[in-house]
Amino acid sequence: MPTKIVVPELGESVVEATVGHWRKNQGDRVAVGDVLVELETEKVDLEVGAERSGVLARIERKEGEDVKIGDLLGVIEEAPEEAEAAAKGGETKPAEKEKPVETVTQERPGTAAVAAAEEAAAEGAPKRMVTPLARRVAEEHGVDLSQVRPSDAAGRIRQRDVESFLQSKGAEAAQPLEKPAIVSRPALQVVPGATTPRERLEERVRMSRRRQTIARRLVEAQQTAAMLTTFNEVDMTQVMQLRARWKENFKKQHGVSLGIASFFVKACVGALRQFPRLNAEIQGNEMVLKHYYDIGVAVGASEGLVVPVLRDADQMSFAEIEAGIKEFARKASVGELTLDELRGGTFTISNGGVYGSLLSTPILNPPQVGILGLHKIQDRAVPVEGKVEIRPMMYIALSYDHRIVDGMEAVQFLVRVKELVEDPASLLFTL
Repeated sequence: MPTKIVVPELGESVVEATVGHWRKNQGDRVAVGDVLVELETEKVDLEVGAERSGVLARIERKEGEDVKIGDLLGVIEEAPEEAEAAAKGGETKPAEKEKPVETVTQERPGTAAVAAAEEAAAEGAPKRMVTPLARRVAEEHGVDLSQVRPSDAAGRIRQRDVESFLQSKGAEAAQPLEKPAIVSRPALQVVPGATTPRERLEERVRMSRRRQTIARRLVEAQQTAAMLTTFNEVDMTQVMQLRARWKENFKKQHGVSLGIASFFVKACVGALRQFPRLNAEIQGNEMVLKHYYDIGVAVGASEGLVVPVLRDADQMSFAEIEAGIKEFARKASVGELTLDELRGGTFTISNGGVYGSLLSTPILNPPQVGILGLHKIQDRAVPVEGKVEIRPMMYIALSYDHRIVDGMEAVQFLVRVKELVEDPASLLFTL
């Protein structure tokens, strides 16, 4: 009897997805648990596995198509020898069950090496666990995953393992088997000084569902909120001195470095308690003031910016905050963030300084009404008690929804953050 492959539940508030990449081709044999297709949602990528063994008889939805929960993705049917055995009322021999079904299929470019590794695994070698990003990189570069040594204690091959393997093989092995499609068209004008028209190269790349969601939400934030930004600057002298004094002991004791993010998370919690409207959201004609502090921390990922959430940040220690942010960054790099880690949040911190940004205007993360932007620490000449001194300074920016947050309140909030960071010992008495 045919088995339908349908779009599963995608998580809280997620009802649509995009078919990202079919791991199996039509006509391929599949076993229970084999990953058939990757689905892209607005938050994370999901894998849909086979619930029975057989042959992938039909693929109903192509890569790039939008689907909803319950939509039909494809159909698995019994393998020919299994169906024949069932009709005869007997069992096939083990050797016959392992024999692959010969089908004529259109193989995806760049997947031959990966398919060979999977076939070897099916013939008796232990099956390797591979993350979606690692598999994608392997396919692009023609890497045999059976030759890649996992660094994960659980034995899972990650993106960094494939990249390390490529580096060990040299630049020649690191060349992709398949290059992105490039469309060229004649130039409309002759380049000054040239005798022939110059070709202009264009590349058309489909936006992932996450990138589409980011684009839509950023536009919605600007269209629905009365968004304004106020700026200030922070003298980071005491924070930098404290970090220099305690960084070795801190890392030795907690296994994680003492960064600047934990200071700003703690300072924001202290300021939010004093100015609760920045820890709120608008629902209809009501303001929902939240008396808990789930702080979102923007993290850059290959598929776009994501904002995992530190739950109850007011109850976390500096070490717990730093460890949490480090783990978020790791998961974002290998595509392992869960929907639960991304949902909710009452206030967001975005650190553009790690990329060298000196000053920027952060955009709200709806339905939140406040976001703090951090920037590059740079030595500048500043007046200190009538003298000019060189101090490590940082510009900070607060974007807020003017519908419920007044300008005076926003400015005072930012000043409070500045005061707490410039005197980090005060965090012990305000939290």
